[in-house]
Amino acid sequence: MANIISLINQKGGVGKTTTSVNLATYLAAAGKFVLLVDLDPQGNASSGLGIDVRSITHGLYEKMITGEDPRSAIIKTTTFGHDVLPATPALAGANVELINVENREFRLYDVLRQVRMDYDYIIIDAPPSLGLLTINGLVASDEVIIPVQAEYYALEGLGQLLETIDLVKNNLQPELSIMGAVVTLYDKRNRLARQVVREMKDHFPGKVFDTIIPRTVRLAEAPSFGKPISQFDAFSKGARAYKNLAREVMELEEENSGEKFTV
Repeated sequence: MANIISLINQKGGVGKTTTSVNLATYLAAAGKFVLLVDLDPQGNASSGLGIDVRSITHGLYEKMITGEDPRSAIIKTTTFGHDVLPATPALAGANVELINVENREFRLYDVLRQVRMDYDYIIIDAPPSLGLLTINGLVASDEVIIPVQAEYYALEGLGQLLETIDLVKNNLQPELSIMGAVVTLYDKRNRLARQVVREMKDHFPGKVFDTIIPRTVRLAEAPSFGKPISQFDAFSKGARAYKNLAREVMELEEENSGEKFTV
């Protein structure tokens, strides 16, 4: 049964989608069966893997509305064992259209439970907001990974995000837990970036991944070619970092089964 992990941060530009795409790819490369769920209306996780979201007529949104089996909308990638449940343009209106839908917070939960036995991991790329789509992502998840950019302002929004996770845990999904925060867009030459990492480890002891994702040109270029970094430049610093992150996620799951981090 799949471990369902949401990557969430209400702040945009923190490397959330890049982390979702490459974490899913390296988990699949490690022999796991992985489904990447594109919950962001921008569809960047889908297009970053070479999927033309404009040509898709049935994707995640349509399945959330109808509650139908999502398998007909799932697309296979060029990495064995790695599938995508893509976003469609219609997902942009979901925050409004789902308001009057029954059990609106559980629409994604209901969809993913139909395919949970098909995968080892389901990775959800949530939108950069704390709206209804993100709430659906949290409710559907077992664990949360929080990508945090190595900049001062990135830390300011963490409190609000943690409060939202706590509310979901207390009212909608009692099994939800935080796997950890991962530092992204890190420039070791920047003294402030080093200070942010120290502060994160001080404020969230035991909840910060050892792996740090560097800011690199190759990571930024890969999505424009519709490829994960493992296919675009497998020997780059970014590729090595995401490979290490995938290994760390698998190790944490083994170590913390039954003893996951709590909010």
